[in-house]
Amino acid sequence: MNILMIEDNQSVCEMMEMFFMKEEWKATFVQDGKEGLDAFLNDYENWDLITLDLNLPSMDGMQICREIRKVSKTIPIIMLTAKDSESDQVIGLEIGADDYVTKPFSPLTLIARIKALYRRVDLIHDEAGKVDEKAYEVETKYLKMDKRTREAILYDQIIDNLTPKEFELLYTLAKSPKQVFSREQLLTIVWDYEYFGDERTVDAHIKKLRQKIDKTGPQVIQTVWGIGYKYDDSGVSS
Repeated sequence: MNILMIEDNQSVCEMMEMFFMKEEWKATFVQDGKEGLDAFLNDYENWDLITLDLNLPSMDGMQICREIRKVSKTIPIIMLTAKDSESDQVIGLEIGADDYVTKPFSPLTLIARIKALYRRVDLIHDEAGKVDEKAYEVETKYLKMDKRTREAILYDQIIDNLTPKEFELLYTLAKSPKQVFSREQLLTIVWDYEYFGDERTVDAHIKKLRQKIDKTGPQVIQTVWGIGYKYDDSGVSS
Protein backbone atom coordinates (compact mmCIF):
# COMPACT_ATOMS: atom_id res chain seq x y z
CA MET A 1 0.00 0.00 0.00
CA ASN A 2 1.20 3.51 -0.82
CA ILE A 3 -0.11 6.09 1.65
CA LEU A 4 -0.05 9.87 1.48
CA MET A 5 -0.21 11.35 4.98
CA ILE A 6 -0.88 15.09 5.06
CA GLU A 7 -0.12 16.00 8.67
CA ASP A 8 1.70 19.00 10.14
CA ASN A 9 2.63 17.37 13.46
CA GLN A 10 6.16 16.06 13.08
CA SER A 11 5.83 13.72 16.08
CA VAL A 12 2.72 12.10 14.62
CA CYS A 13 4.48 11.61 11.30
CA GLU A 14 7.52 10.02 12.92
CA MET A 15 5.34 7.76 15.05
CA MET A 16 3.22 6.60 12.10
CA GLU A 17 6.27 6.11 9.90
CA MET A 18 7.45 3.35 12.25
CA PHE A 19 4.06 1.63 12.22
CA PHE A 20 3.74 1.90 8.44
CA MET A 21 7.21 0.36 8.04
CA LYS A 22 6.17 -2.50 10.30
CA GLU A 23 3.23 -3.16 7.97
CA GLU A 24 5.62 -2.89 4.99
CA TRP A 25 3.62 0.01 3.57
CA LYS A 26 5.16 2.87 1.65
CA ALA A 27 4.28 6.31 2.99
CA THR A 28 4.94 9.91 2.06
CA PHE A 29 4.56 12.60 4.71
CA VAL A 30 3.71 16.21 3.83
CA GLN A 31 3.31 18.84 6.53
CA ASP A 32 1.78 21.66 4.50
CA GLY A 33 -1.75 21.63 3.11
CA LYS A 34 -1.06 23.08 -0.34
CA GLU A 35 2.05 20.94 -0.76
CA GLY A 36 0.03 17.89 0.25
CA LEU A 37 -2.62 18.60 -2.37
CA ASP A 38 0.10 19.14 -4.98
CA ALA A 39 1.70 15.82 -4.01
CA PHE A 40 -1.64 14.11 -4.67
CA LEU A 41 -2.34 15.94 -7.93
CA ASN A 42 1.15 15.38 -9.33
CA ASP A 43 0.79 11.60 -9.11
CA TYR A 44 -2.84 10.92 -8.22
CA GLU A 45 -2.91 7.40 -9.68
CA ASN A 46 0.01 6.38 -7.47
CA TRP A 47 -1.75 6.67 -4.10
CA ASP A 48 -3.79 3.92 -2.46
CA LEU A 49 -5.05 5.89 0.53
CA ILE A 50 -4.83 9.36 2.08
CA THR A 51 -4.87 10.40 5.72
CA LEU A 52 -5.72 14.06 6.04
CA ASP A 53 -5.42 16.36 9.04
CA LEU A 54 -8.00 19.14 9.34
CA ASN A 55 -5.79 21.95 10.60
CA LEU A 56 -2.91 22.49 8.21
CA PRO A 57 -0.75 25.44 7.10
CA SER A 58 -1.68 27.19 3.81
CA MET A 59 -4.81 25.08 3.11
CA ASP A 60 -7.10 23.26 5.53
CA GLY A 61 -8.19 19.65 5.29
CA MET A 62 -11.74 20.48 4.19
CA GLN A 63 -10.49 22.38 1.13
CA ILE A 64 -8.03 19.62 0.30
CA CYS A 65 -10.73 16.94 0.57
CA ARG A 66 -13.00 18.87 -1.82
CA GLU A 67 -10.18 19.25 -4.35
CA ILE A 68 -9.21 15.58 -4.13
CA ARG A 69 -12.82 14.51 -4.75
CA LYS A 70 -12.91 16.61 -7.92
CA VAL A 71 -10.14 14.38 -9.27
CA SER A 72 -10.97 11.02 -7.68
CA LYS A 73 -14.31 9.84 -6.30
CA THR A 74 -12.89 6.53 -5.12
CA ILE A 75 -9.53 7.02 -3.38
CA PRO A 76 -10.04 6.25 0.33
CA ILE A 77 -9.67 9.28 2.62
CA ILE A 78 -9.36 9.11 6.40
CA MET A 79 -9.70 12.49 8.08
CA LEU A 80 -7.96 13.23 11.38
CA THR A 81 -10.02 15.57 13.59
CA ALA A 82 -9.97 17.01 17.10
CA LYS A 83 -11.95 15.00 19.63
CA ASP A 84 -14.51 17.74 20.28
CA SER A 85 -15.03 18.87 16.67
CA GLU A 86 -18.28 17.02 15.99
CA SER A 87 -19.37 19.45 13.28
CA ASP A 88 -16.04 19.09 11.47
CA GLN A 89 -16.39 15.32 11.50
CA VAL A 90 -19.87 15.43 9.97
CA ILE A 91 -18.87 18.03 7.37
CA GLY A 92 -15.79 15.97 6.49
CA LEU A 93 -17.94 12.92 5.80
CA GLU A 94 -20.40 14.98 3.79
CA ILE A 95 -17.73 16.39 1.47
CA GLY A 96 -16.23 13.01 0.71
CA ALA A 97 -14.10 11.58 3.51
CA ASP A 98 -14.69 7.86 4.00
CA ASP A 99 -13.82 7.76 7.68
CA TYR A 100 -12.36 9.86 10.46
CA VAL A 101 -10.16 9.25 13.49
CA THR A 102 -10.18 11.61 16.45
CA LYS A 103 -7.00 13.01 17.99
CA PRO A 104 -5.22 11.98 20.10
CA PHE A 105 -5.35 8.51 18.58
CA SER A 106 -3.60 5.21 19.04
CA PRO A 107 -1.41 4.25 16.07
CA LEU A 108 -2.95 0.78 16.19
CA THR A 109 -6.41 2.33 15.86
CA LEU A 110 -5.40 4.20 12.72
CA ILE A 111 -3.75 1.08 11.29
CA ALA A 112 -6.95 -0.91 11.93
CA ARG A 113 -9.08 1.77 10.25
CA ILE A 114 -6.77 1.84 7.24
CA LYS A 115 -6.88 -1.95 6.88
CA ALA A 116 -10.67 -2.06 7.17
CA LEU A 117 -11.19 0.72 4.66
CA TYR A 118 -8.68 -0.66 2.17
CA ARG A 119 -10.10 -4.17 2.52
CA ARG A 120 -13.48 -2.78 1.48
CA VAL A 121 -11.91 -1.08 -1.57
CA ASP A 122 -10.12 -4.32 -2.49
CA LEU A 123 -13.40 -6.20 -2.41
CA ILE A 124 -14.94 -3.60 -4.70
CA HIS A 125 -12.10 -4.04 -7.19
CA ASP A 126 -12.38 -7.83 -6.98
CA GLU A 127 -16.09 -7.69 -7.73
CA ALA A 128 -15.47 -5.40 -10.68
CA GLY A 129 -13.15 -7.97 -12.24
CA LYS A 130 -15.49 -10.95 -11.95
CA VAL A 131 -17.51 -12.28 -14.85
CA ASP A 132 -21.10 -13.03 -13.93
CA GLU A 133 -23.89 -14.10 -16.23
CA LYS A 134 -26.35 -12.04 -14.23
CA ALA A 135 -26.39 -8.46 -15.49
CA TYR A 136 -27.50 -6.89 -12.22
CA GLU A 137 -26.95 -8.13 -8.70
CA VAL A 138 -29.79 -5.92 -7.47
CA GLU A 139 -33.03 -5.35 -9.35
CA THR A 140 -36.06 -3.74 -7.75
CA LYS A 141 -39.07 -1.96 -9.23
CA TYR A 142 -37.02 1.06 -10.30
CA LEU A 143 -33.40 0.33 -9.33
CA LYS A 144 -30.68 -1.76 -10.97
CA MET A 145 -27.17 -2.13 -9.54
CA ASP A 146 -24.12 -3.76 -11.08
CA LYS A 147 -21.13 -4.23 -8.78
CA ARG A 148 -18.81 -5.01 -11.69
CA THR A 149 -19.31 -1.62 -13.32
CA ARG A 150 -20.27 0.20 -10.09
CA GLU A 151 -23.42 1.46 -11.83
CA ALA A 152 -26.61 2.31 -9.99
CA ILE A 153 -29.52 3.01 -12.34
CA LEU A 154 -32.65 4.51 -10.79
CA TYR A 155 -35.68 5.54 -12.84
CA ASP A 156 -33.60 4.68 -15.95
CA GLN A 157 -30.98 7.26 -14.97
CA ILE A 158 -27.48 6.61 -13.65
CA ILE A 159 -26.97 8.03 -10.16
CA ASP A 160 -23.90 10.16 -10.72
CA ASN A 161 -20.70 10.27 -8.68
CA LEU A 162 -21.47 7.72 -6.00
CA THR A 163 -18.56 7.23 -3.62
CA PRO A 164 -17.66 3.64 -2.65
CA LYS A 165 -19.43 3.98 0.69
CA GLU A 166 -22.56 5.50 -0.87
CA PHE A 167 -22.69 2.67 -3.40
CA GLU A 168 -22.28 0.05 -0.68
CA LEU A 169 -24.97 1.67 1.47
CA LEU A 170 -27.48 1.73 -1.37
CA TYR A 171 -26.53 -1.82 -2.38
CA THR A 172 -26.98 -3.12 1.17
CA LEU A 173 -30.39 -1.46 1.59
CA ALA A 174 -31.71 -2.30 -1.89
CA LYS A 175 -30.59 -5.93 -1.73
CA SER A 176 -33.23 -6.40 0.98
CA PRO A 177 -36.12 -4.07 0.07
CA LYS A 178 -38.34 -2.97 2.95
CA GLN A 179 -36.00 -4.54 5.51
CA VAL A 180 -35.13 -2.05 8.22
CA PHE A 181 -31.41 -1.76 9.00
CA SER A 182 -30.23 -0.15 12.21
CA ARG A 183 -27.32 2.26 12.04
CA GLU A 184 -25.20 -0.26 13.94
CA GLN A 185 -25.97 -2.94 11.33
CA LEU A 186 -25.03 -0.61 8.48
CA LEU A 187 -21.78 0.34 10.21
CA THR A 188 -20.85 -3.33 10.57
CA ILE A 189 -21.83 -4.30 7.01
CA VAL A 190 -20.58 -1.30 5.05
CA TRP A 191 -17.60 -0.15 7.14
CA ASP A 192 -16.59 -3.66 8.20
CA TYR A 193 -15.66 -2.74 11.76
CA GLU A 194 -17.17 -1.31 14.92
CA TYR A 195 -17.59 2.46 15.22
CA PHE A 196 -18.27 2.23 18.95
CA GLY A 197 -21.75 3.70 18.62
CA ASP A 198 -20.85 6.68 16.43
CA GLU A 199 -23.95 6.69 14.23
CA ARG A 200 -23.36 10.12 12.66
CA THR A 201 -21.21 8.40 10.06
CA VAL A 202 -24.25 6.60 8.63
CA ASP A 203 -26.47 9.68 8.83
CA ALA A 204 -23.95 11.85 6.99
CA HIS A 205 -23.54 9.34 4.16
CA ILE A 206 -27.30 8.76 3.89
CA LYS A 207 -27.79 12.52 3.58
CA LYS A 208 -25.36 12.74 0.66
CA LEU A 209 -26.80 9.63 -0.97
CA ARG A 210 -30.31 11.05 -0.77
CA GLN A 211 -29.18 14.28 -2.38
CA LYS A 212 -27.88 12.33 -5.37
CA ILE A 213 -31.02 10.18 -5.57
CA ASP A 214 -33.22 13.31 -5.51
CA LYS A 215 -31.76 14.30 -8.87
CA THR A 216 -33.21 11.18 -10.53
CA GLY A 217 -36.71 11.13 -9.03
CA PRO A 218 -38.74 10.32 -5.89
CA GLN A 219 -36.82 9.32 -2.78
CA VAL A 220 -36.48 5.59 -2.13
CA ILE A 221 -34.46 5.58 1.11
CA GLN A 222 -36.87 5.85 4.01
CA THR A 223 -36.13 6.73 7.63
CA VAL A 224 -37.69 4.44 10.21
CA TRP A 225 -37.71 6.68 13.25
CA GLY A 226 -35.94 5.31 16.28
CA ILE A 227 -34.47 2.38 14.34
CA GLY A 228 -32.65 3.21 11.12
CA TYR A 229 -33.23 3.11 7.36
CA LYS A 230 -34.79 0.98 4.63
CA TYR A 231 -35.04 0.92 0.85
CA ASP A 232 -38.61 0.96 -0.52
CA ASP A 233 -39.72 1.94 -4.02
CA SER A 234 -42.97 -0.07 -3.93
CA GLY A 235 -45.11 2.99 -3.35
CA VAL A 236 -43.54 5.10 -6.08
CA SER A 237 -45.87 5.84 -9.00
CA SER A 238 -44.54 5.09 -12.46
